[in-house]
Amino acid sequence: MNYPIENSILEKTIKTLHIKDIAKATIREVVAIADIVERQTGLEFIRMEMGVPGLPAPAIGIDAEMDALKSGVASIYPPIEGIPELKKESSRFIKAFVDLDIDPECCIPTVGSMEGSFMSLLLANQCDPQKDTILFIDPGFPVQKQQANVLGCKYISFDVYHFRGEKLRAELEKHLSSGAISCMIYSNPNNPAWFCFLDEELRIIGELANKYDVLVIEDLAYFAMDFRKDLGKPFKSPFQVSVGKYTDNYILLISGSKVFSYAGQRIAIAAISNFLYRKTFSGLTQKYGSGTFGSIFIHRILYSISTGASHSVQHALAAMLRAANDGRYAFLDEVKEYGRRAAQMKQIFLKHGFEIVYDKDLDEDIADGFYFTIRYPGMTGGELMKALIPFGISAISLSTTGSQQEGLRACTSFIKDYQYAVLDERLEAFNKLY
Repeated sequence: MNYPIENSILEKTIKTLHIKDIAKATIREVVAIADIVERQTGLEFIRMEMGVPGLPAPAIGIDAEMDALKSGVASIYPPIEGIPELKKESSRFIKAFVDLDIDPECCIPTVGSMEGSFMSLLLANQCDPQKDTILFIDPGFPVQKQQANVLGCKYISFDVYHFRGEKLRAELEKHLSSGAISCMIYSNPNNPAWFCFLDEELRIIGELANKYDVLVIEDLAYFAMDFRKDLGKPFKSPFQVSVGKYTDNYILLISGSKVFSYAGQRIAIAAISNFLYRKTFSGLTQKYGSGTFGSIFIHRILYSISTGASHSVQHALAAMLRAANDGRYAFLDEVKEYGRRAAQMKQIFLKHGFEIVYDKDLDEDIADGFYFTIRYPGMTGGELMKALIPFGISAISLSTTGSQQEGLRACTSFIKDYQYAVLDERLEAFNKLY
């Protein structure tokens, strides 16, 4: 194969998909571009655009789900608040690996963390009529802003790149002091940058959440995947750090997709702090008549959207959590493969003149994990994205994540062993041209 492929093929594809600015293309649109170009040219792409788990789902979950189906649960609506076994093991899991006490009652299964964040954003923005704006601590998962748009919610954001450590306090104060912020949302480890907020930064977020009575939605989609630390021993330090140590105004979103490689069955836990679950809000009372935050979350919002998560998959997640809590399933051992992939991919990109955009957690190099970020000197993120596609390399622009930095997000989940050499070859060709 001669690189690059004809640029006309890419231009025609972009036009066919009615994409006006490739730098603003959604993840799914970039997938579509790569799919079309791949079919037309026969060039196998190195896919870095979509964060899809690339590891087999564990037998513990599959077996438990099959047993549940055979027992007849497919014909029965699941309890909307979650089956007792899953609620119990979710509570234990949070204690075992985050060292937080959240009652089983407050652990609610949702159809993936996507549903959990959708519901959390919706409800947080209804608690107080004076607080109608979401604050995104960026960069972040692009679809959560899409959710805000679908909900008709106002939102603002800032790129935390220049505001790590104590600098975070002043930047948050600037936004929260307006009195309009209903909630803050961020991911930790971060999607797309893979930096990890430090305990001191979570303390700042928690203290200001208390000061301004703002909810915090902590997206733990990549739970405990900071592979610089051994976070996989139940009930033993170190633990996954959390804002829950510093405020009671929080919701944790714990996904089964990445850390348990169970993405296809769409299951997650929205864990609401005991305090927040039982709290009443004037805005919610005015809108729904009665109920606590937790009861409205379940019986008004979840009931309206999906009437709960699939019955059988709740049994699957309960089994996986139980095995992890009991120390029988070292769930992090499997997903460390993403860290190994990231280390190899970064090395190849750096060899060919690329740079890591978000490269530090203060003075420490970021971990190797599910994502990393790259830039190429002299190119914007959109230009780099468009330039790499003719070499059979696809990724998304950081601009779609709320980042103010130029570059791309690269996902490690789809890389195959033989593709490291292919990536090296293609980047060498790219570097000669650019």
